[in-house]
Amino acid sequence: MGTPEFACPSLEMLLARRGDRVVGVVCQPDRPRGRGLTVEPPPVKRLALAHGLPVLQPHTLREESTLETLRGWAPDVVVVAAYGRILPPSVLEIPAHGCLNVHASLLPRHRGAAPVAWAILEGDTITGVTIMVMNDQLDAGDMLVVRETPIAPDDTTGSLTARLATLGAEALGEALDLLQSGKAVPIPQPRVGVTLAPKLDRDAGRLDWHQSALQLDRRIRAVTPEPGAFTFVRGKLLKVHRAAPCSGEPVTAPPGSILRVDRDGIVVATGAGALRLLEIQLEGRRRMPAAAFAAGARLGAGQRLGDPT
Repeated sequence: MGTPEFACPSLEMLLARRGDRVVGVVCQPDRPRGRGLTVEPPPVKRLALAHGLPVLQPHTLREESTLETLRGWAPDVVVVAAYGRILPPSVLEIPAHGCLNVHASLLPRHRGAAPVAWAILEGDTITGVTIMVMNDQLDAGDMLVVRETPIAPDDTTGSLTARLATLGAEALGEALDLLQSGKAVPIPQPRVGVTLAPKLDRDAGRLDWHQSALQLDRRIRAVTPEPGAFTFVRGKLLKVHRAAPCSGEPVTAPPGSILRVDRDGIVVATGAGALRLLEIQLEGRRRMPAAAFAAGARLGAGQRLGDPT
């Protein structure tokens, strides 16, 4: 059970395992995507069909017809990786050896739909994946395998998710080996250190220039590539794709003020320190280096970002 690109390495690993057979794949329904809103299948469906696997795309897991199909597949184990829906007890009880979830955080930290983004947003320096046995509570099941990886200063949710997808597939293989050998020892999650990581909506990408440069840098990286960071310039929406804090930059101007424009970008005052915008995109225009945009838009020191009016 999985839907986005994150789940594909886990499915590929399962397909490559000798002696194991993937009996079916469950993913979210096809959705409209892109500017043209063309209906497209999710990445996991494309991979499954390429390997001739049966694919189920229910709008709800509570329909009796869906449950009958799952029971008919008679799975020993259900693997869940970013499926996108909570599994009801009627599904959890189907596989003989339970449902294993590939969760992209070091549980119990960052339970929820957006663990990678929240790890960056909270300034974590280390994250990882946890393979857990699912129960009827949100990401609260017993742990089988935990693998760590550092978070780089320039990691975005996109880059970190890709790395964790590979790490998750490796950890999943280890967990399945433990189950098959009878050596799996489920470990209850600690009761302390629980944090929640709900999905970030579009407004989470709006930059508040009163925050520090460090906080803004984390926010930009956390919402990249989706839902995306943005501010406003002369009443128009300005997407911010890449930025970096300026270490030791003296700041006395109001937050959101452009301090200077140089060949490396646009330096903006924040609530603490300065942030250099590296790649930006004005609404309706293409993505470009911030310095090139500033030259064409005649932006310079003293002008302000952040006011939508």
